[in-house]
Amino acid sequence: VFTQKAIINFLFKFLVIGSAGTGKSCLLHQFIENKFKQDSNHTIGVEFGSRVVNVGGKTVKLQIWDTAGQERFRSVTRSYYRGAAGALLVYDITSRETYNALTNWLTDARTLASPNIVIILCGNKKDLDADREVTFLEASRFAQENELMFLETSALTGENVEEGFLKCARTILNKIESGELDPERMGSGIQYGDTSLRQLRQPRGSAAQAKQQCNC
Repeated sequence: VFTQKAIINFLFKFLVIGSAGTGKSCLLHQFIENKFKQDSNHTIGVEFGSRVVNVGGKTVKLQIWDTAGQERFRSVTRSYYRGAAGALLVYDITSRETYNALTNWLTDARTLASPNIVIILCGNKKDLDADREVTFLEASRFAQENELMFLETSALTGENVEEGFLKCARTILNKIESGELDPERMGSGIQYGDTSLRQLRQPRGSAAQAKQQCNC
């Protein structure tokens, strides 16, 4: 039986960022492998994972860089921010310290990746609700003030893990379709999976042609 390989419409570069010990690697592992990572040590530098998902009828490959949260790796991990289309910004709901560090991570992402980067705030370790130090309402307010989407997740149970990645991807796709994000722009963190798809997004009309002629 001949089965045609599914055409990948887009590739999105994603980051998973946040302080050490928030469960970033476990979130990625849960998303890629659909199970909890039992023997998780602190990430050294960066780790990589990818998964093909269906978003709004499009096939999208998420290429995800899981960055180390420890300060000593900061200079290494920051080099991976460039050209990221989306990010999961992770804190631990049982650790106020990781929540307080969010502003620094957010500044790095928006400065080094792209001002248009789509970020979803993830309050991880939802399964440890009894030990909570950060309320849902407080984090929700922080997300609103900083124009972030927000979810509480559990890498242990898998709750909202897939939804976090998909919500971020869906928002990027919506921005491409509305013309707010241009996959052709250098450093957008977005690539066409199949070059023939570029024709589908050729701008129409005389204004677009004029724009092409002047290369602006």
